[in-house]
Amino acid sequence: MNKLKSLQKVSTKSELASLLGVKASFLTHTLYVVKPSSQYTNFKIPKKSGGERSINAPTKKLKTLQSCLSKLLLDCIDEINTIKYPDLASYEVTRNKILKVKIPNSKIKQPSLAHGFVRNRSIITNAMMHVNQKNILNIDLNNFFDSFNFGRVRAFFIKNKNFKLPENIATTIAQIACNNNTLPQGSPCSPVISNLITHSLDIKLAYLAHEYSCRYSRYADDITFSTRKKAFPTKIMSYENNCYVAGKKLQGAIKQAGFSINDKKTRIQYKDSRQDVTGLIVNKKPNVKNEYWRRVRAQCHSLFTTGQFTKELKGEIVAGNINELEGQLNFIDQVDHYNRVRQSPPLDPKYHLKRDELLKTNQAKERQYLFTGRERTFSRFLYYRSFYANNKPTILCEGKTDNIYLKSAISERVKRHPTLASQKKGAVPYELLINFFNYSPRTRFLLELAGGTDYLKDFVINFNKHFNSFKAPKPKHPVIIVLDNDKGPNGLLHYLSNVKGASIIPNTLKLKTDYRKAEYIHVFHNLYVVLTPLSNKGKSQKIEDQYTDIESLFKKADLLRTYQKKCFNIASKRNEDIDLSKNAFANQIVKGQKKQVNFSGFNKLLNRIEEVIKHYDNMIF
Repeated sequence: MNKLKSLQKVSTKSELASLLGVKASFLTHTLYVVKPSSQYTNFKIPKKSGGERSINAPTKKLKTLQSCLSKLLLDCIDEINTIKYPDLASYEVTRNKILKVKIPNSKIKQPSLAHGFVRNRSIITNAMMHVNQKNILNIDLNNFFDSFNFGRVRAFFIKNKNFKLPENIATTIAQIACNNNTLPQGSPCSPVISNLITHSLDIKLAYLAHEYSCRYSRYADDITFSTRKKAFPTKIMSYENNCYVAGKKLQGAIKQAGFSINDKKTRIQYKDSRQDVTGLIVNKKPNVKNEYWRRVRAQCHSLFTTGQFTKELKGEIVAGNINELEGQLNFIDQVDHYNRVRQSPPLDPKYHLKRDELLKTNQAKERQYLFTGRERTFSRFLYYRSFYANNKPTILCEGKTDNIYLKSAISERVKRHPTLASQKKGAVPYELLINFFNYSPRTRFLLELAGGTDYLKDFVINFNKHFNSFKAPKPKHPVIIVLDNDKGPNGLLHYLSNVKGASIIPNTLKLKTDYRKAEYIHVFHNLYVVLTPLSNKGKSQKIEDQYTDIESLFKKADLLRTYQKKCFNIASKRNEDIDLSKNAFANQIVKGQKKQVNFSGFNKLLNRIEEVIKHYDNMIF
């Protein structure tokens, strides 16, 4: 049964709690036992346009409940849209009435009116609706969230044809969502509920826009119309006596929906000037403002050269926050990615122009030249933050499952390895004192890191060049590559054996011939390599017979644990019908059953990582 039908069949608070994924006692206690006055924390944040915005942040328990409600309602919206638009590519009724927009990772254009707090929508898709238009009209709705009172929220879920919920359930939903008879800014469920109620206004304004050859979209309380005509139709907006006057049809539709226009923020932007929609320039394509990018680039330059940067806050110069800077770079990259996917010929959303594709044309060395200036800066920033200014020792493994193995082993052996994690009390039993680098499509494209020894070999080869490009104070923590001690990393290990200045521990061994027997290898700067310990089982003197991988550190009994009647097969070629995948073994057995798993085989490997951390500490202090 789908979520929408399940919600419509709910008749009691207990059933609603079950559908939300919480206990009935949790719902009851959160809503009816805790005093409403203590459910929210109020604080102010500055608006870009001046003044302050009042935020009401819910308590942790109430936020959990509201997040569950938000997810449920978003699932319901997806199901409603599936019913309304069974074939989004050829749905005839709304094709000419409601504009469609290209959504990232979607092969077809989709109907789109609201873009704020909607799945697969963003300020980028909102801006895209108004690219290359002669005139753009921006309208702001007054006190948007305050316009939704308790009665309005409750009545919507009772009367709306898509929901038609029992009165007691609609009342409970309104109690979860509302505070002081409004939808609070700061609640996870306020945006989705406001979009549901405002959808009828979106439909009316979309039809109004279509009637006069305009485009329409909304992002929360920001409404945008655009047209390729020389001027806006007076039925929508006119300019009289040095002020903008909304047309009767537009004003009537907004008023009927229970809103009012903030006249101070109404404006029309013309083609011969810079046009922006929800903060993005839209004259030719969605783009960030030049001054925004220049400021971010200058802050990055300061960070790379001095290790710090500043920003302006309320007219004062204060120290910058690296998390904020990464967020700004990530936002710029999202815009650039969106435009890359849309370019002609289009790129695959997963960036097919990467190492694997370039290898086919012998252009692997040229991948860096595919970067735009912004991508090059973002790549340097990620490198700097992850491997130069890393705030903890950083571990790079061959794959994602290795991270799960090591984290699980550390969590169960905290007392034995105090350098890697600290023991805590309460809900979180331990805190990691090291970082695990996570691979993603972004790191694959921007850092040429996606797991596997080929990528790691290139990482080591280029490490010195990247390291020397930074002038900031030297790193405080090591970067540790953890490898299987088998034939997989042969190419990387052969390269390491010839690196000038690299050292092997213990120093009685020779790097050229004994690297597989090493406790660890110090490559250069803050870069180290740690191999899984060789096997001491059997009498063979051949090094190949002593090879190990990280899975060999598990006890046989744990490798034979079953999930869905399958167990893990250490063979490289597995039968998916009878063998448990590596990913399933890592998540369902190692992580899911870690209390029962014997991690004693990981002691030597974890000891080696601790020794590396101590070695680097002694070098810099």
